[in-house]
Amino acid sequence: MVNRMQFYIDGAWVDPVVKKSTPVVNPATEEAMYEVALGSKADLDKAVAAAKRAFETYSQTSREERIALLTKVIEVYKGRMKEIGAAVSDEMGAPLPMAEKLQAGAGLGHLMNTLEVLKKYEFEETMGTAVIVREPVGVVGMITPWNWPLNQIACKVAPALAAGCTMILKPSEFTPTSALIFAEILHEAGVPKGVFNLLNGLGPEVGAAMSEHPDIDMISFTGSTRAGVDVAKRAAPTVKRVSQELGGKSPNVILEGADLTKAVTGGVMHMFNNSGQSCNAPSRMIVPLSRMKEVAAIAKGVADKTKAGDPRAADTNIGPVVNRGQWDKIQALIQKGIDEGATLVAGGPGLPEGVNKGFYVRPTIFADVTNDMTIAREEIFGPVLTILGAKDEADAVKIANDTPFGLAGYVTGDTVESARRVGRQIRAGNVNLQGVPNERSAPFGGYKQSGNGREWGRYGLEEYLEAKAVAGFNAA
Repeated sequence: MVNRMQFYIDGAWVDPVVKKSTPVVNPATEEAMYEVALGSKADLDKAVAAAKRAFETYSQTSREERIALLTKVIEVYKGRMKEIGAAVSDEMGAPLPMAEKLQAGAGLGHLMNTLEVLKKYEFEETMGTAVIVREPVGVVGMITPWNWPLNQIACKVAPALAAGCTMILKPSEFTPTSALIFAEILHEAGVPKGVFNLLNGLGPEVGAAMSEHPDIDMISFTGSTRAGVDVAKRAAPTVKRVSQELGGKSPNVILEGADLTKAVTGGVMHMFNNSGQSCNAPSRMIVPLSRMKEVAAIAKGVADKTKAGDPRAADTNIGPVVNRGQWDKIQALIQKGIDEGATLVAGGPGLPEGVNKGFYVRPTIFADVTNDMTIAREEIFGPVLTILGAKDEADAVKIANDTPFGLAGYVTGDTVESARRVGRQIRAGNVNLQGVPNERSAPFGGYKQSGNGREWGRYGLEEYLEAKAVAGFNAA
């Protein structure tokens, strides 16, 4: 039985200082499933004090001790993946097979990848008479979102554990159960008390207090650009490190000569994955202007075959979006696309046919979009694809980079060489060529208003380390 009315602080489940809770709603049914406790600054102060105490000893553990700990975490995690998948499906609407394989699987992948990085990472190097020592940054506050809950939790917690940091996690109040299971996993694996602490709460209350807390040395935040700006402002007076992975409006450039059927079909399916609720979703498909009608027809064919339905049903391709607020925002943006003159190719406003409840969005395609339209500028965070036409390759690059965001980019060409040429020109932290997926050992993060810092692999570990130069260490 997952304990939703307590917090995990200093190695134990404890009651909130002030009893306050919020309902967790199933987006497929719009019904409240249970209540989850909400924390306050007083709860945060307890968690930070525990993490600060634990840092004194955990920061001094050896590589071998941390390897053993992560190995045990992975072992326990594997035994609870189906439970995690079910919780993610119920709370944010992902189809159950996808939640078990990809949502829960992403957490396992980051744990395993971090373990391999830890085994090989050089924490010391020599520079002349000096030794450069990489030490844990300290107490870390972590704020994670609801769209890929275990992915974001694991790619923060795993490297922080590997680095020797202690931490406080505030997961999204919309998807608390998978995070609470994760806390149980760490407890069972023997993570020392105070090293990992969890409290649920609202961003304007607990999240803001975390950003401002003088005894938190670093904030790792994943969420909207708007919230990320607020976190950075609040963190500035204490000069803490701030690592952020924020919004995106990623271009998917399909060049002249590419296999249109394959590239467009793959791009639409990628956009609709997770109901479009991925920060790196390829939401702006940029194609040769002369091929717009052909591209739109292919995209419509994919949308028409994409079923939005019950996450537990075998024939469901995408589930609902996470909550009423998101649904309302997406509906308003779809209507804005129509009002501004984009061609509605598939989908549109309202619930899918035959659906009368749940936060379901019709898989939607807009063609003939220009880059000044609202649907080409704002992150929609739903299953809505915009298709833009480019006069030539140079125009495609210009359109791709004409955005305040820079998280990801996608390029498909007639050859790898043409994809490479365009990929090098895209201003984004991650660029995928020819349909190849992300490499988990490579860094993940954004340019511009998509954030700063990097996660995953060696780069993710180094976010949680400080470099100390000790001159004279190797003097004769």
